[in-house]
Amino acid sequence: MLFSERDIKKIAAVLGAEAKLRGNNYRLVLENPEAGRRLSIEIYPEVHLNKNGKQSGNLISIFTPTAHLQLHFCTGFVVSKMLGEVTFIAEHRGKISGLTIEKETGCSLFANVDNRVLSGDLTSLSPELMSASIALSLAETLLPENKKSKKEKMLKRKNVKPKSASKNVKRKTKR
Repeated sequence: MLFSERDIKKIAAVLGAEAKLRGNNYRLVLENPEAGRRLSIEIYPEVHLNKNGKQSGNLISIFTPTAHLQLHFCTGFVVSKMLGEVTFIAEHRGKISGLTIEKETGCSLFANVDNRVLSGDLTSLSPELMSASIALSLAETLLPENKKSKKEKMLKRKNVKPKSASKNVKRKTKR
């Protein structure tokens, strides 16, 4: 995923912060004086993983007075105006990590969560797993297998065959 300027503006709007371009990253600073909290977010749309620059990806860094968190290879993000938060997602081989930033300067990290936890029955989960399931469930639609199945479901409802299948049918009927 490559973060566009439009994505950055959308993230900044939900968090109520100004995004400032600083060289190779965008920086947002959130402050909550009442709670005595402050955090900074740096979004690197593209960083090189080695000196020859052949492999690159994006990076989300969070800085607080007591912590430094990073999410590498973000595959998508979900903004929630209603909740005043942004959740950055990284998915790899059936595992999902999520970094949620709240407008009120809260921050949560859920790492290496089995994506089956997201679509399971919440009542069957232990309390320890429920928080990850609830927090990351917003991002379930970003997972590759859910994107595909969502499209297939939509086509089924409309009784439309996928493009590749309809081309084959047309070829057969012409002969």
